[in-house]
Amino acid sequence: MGRSTPYEDADKNRDQHELSLTYDEADAPYRHAVALDESRIDEDVCKVTRRLVRHGHEAYLVGGCVRDLLLDHEPKDFDVATSAHPEDVRKLFRNSRIIGRRFRLVHVMFQGRKIFEVATFRQTPEHSEDGLLIRSDNVYGEAEDDARRRDFTINGLFYDVEERVILDWVGGLEDVRRRLVRTIGDPETRFREDPVRLLRAIKFAGRLNLGIAPEVYDAIVYCRETLHQAARPRVAEEILRLLRGGQARRSIYIAWETGVLDVLLPELAALLYDAEGDGTPGARVWRQLSFIDECHRQRKPLDDTTLWSILLLEAMKESCEGQRDRSAAVTQFIGLLSERLAITRRCADGMRRIVTGLPRIERGRPGRMTRSEIYPAALDVAEADHISEGRSLVVIDGLREDYEPPVRRRRS
Repeated sequence: MGRSTPYEDADKNRDQHELSLTYDEADAPYRHAVALDESRIDEDVCKVTRRLVRHGHEAYLVGGCVRDLLLDHEPKDFDVATSAHPEDVRKLFRNSRIIGRRFRLVHVMFQGRKIFEVATFRQTPEHSEDGLLIRSDNVYGEAEDDARRRDFTINGLFYDVEERVILDWVGGLEDVRRRLVRTIGDPETRFREDPVRLLRAIKFAGRLNLGIAPEVYDAIVYCRETLHQAARPRVAEEILRLLRGGQARRSIYIAWETGVLDVLLPELAALLYDAEGDGTPGARVWRQLSFIDECHRQRKPLDDTTLWSILLLEAMKESCEGQRDRSAAVTQFIGLLSERLAITRRCADGMRRIVTGLPRIERGRPGRMTRSEIYPAALDVAEADHISEGRSLVVIDGLREDYEPPVRRRRS
């Protein structure tokens, strides 16, 4: 039998009828005593919540950290939601600073470069005059307002550190038990408010191995074109998050299956529609995504340039076919791509140099590239390429053994 989640260990005798009630109609949150693994909760973030409570404020752990603890995952970070306004939080913590213009937050800092984000409860945002797209999201509210304005039920749970209970206004605890991604409110409305939520739904389903509620899945398909309205840097960052979470292959598959990939990366989607047979570019893409996941499992992080290069490697190689100048061909490819996504100049330049230099690396003669800061990333991309084609890694392994990082000279 698999290990049970903290949810499954909690109060198994509670009335099941309670879980079927309509959360939208509840004035007070359902309170569930849940045995979270407190050894995974950072002691310093507990100090933050407890100090706020001692000074008369509400304060809870919120969002991803609560979700991950319930799913028996290690939280990446810890966020706090509170009734205290930023100025009040700043007065209580000398080791803090107020950040943000559109909506002010407080970063509370501890040794070891630990930073906890403390946000004041917010109300449900107002829509723009020309539609559902959110233009402003910076009005303070109550805890219930803050829970209901969030995107998905699994992210709308609050944990009271002192009482050791989960506060649930949105039915998120039941969806954790069912391992289901479901929006808070009508999914089409929520996606049109902020199209990036489509990618977040895919990210959670992929990284956490969750299912997607049928109505949410249908809304992703129906609303996918709204991604053209989203800020390009946010879209690019969410694509990278699909790749970083250890389930790149599953996440990109969901994006392709729903048609989201046709909107964002049609060059890549076209290859995947023709992925029958081991020798096709599409089949190699899936194996390259598996390489990214294997690096994650081995705790070998890949930087953004490497991730973009591997994700788009087959599409870039195809753009170079029949071209004398590989560098110019890749530059043109990335230029067209940048009309849809805001890939940073550094990443774009690195992708061009990597794909241009791959033939030399494959021959075991990288030349001057060994003195470039991009060379280690190029070896990672070359390894992914060789693995996807079933080729020997002898040449790549030899180049890694011979590589000596350049020594940086101190400025006098």
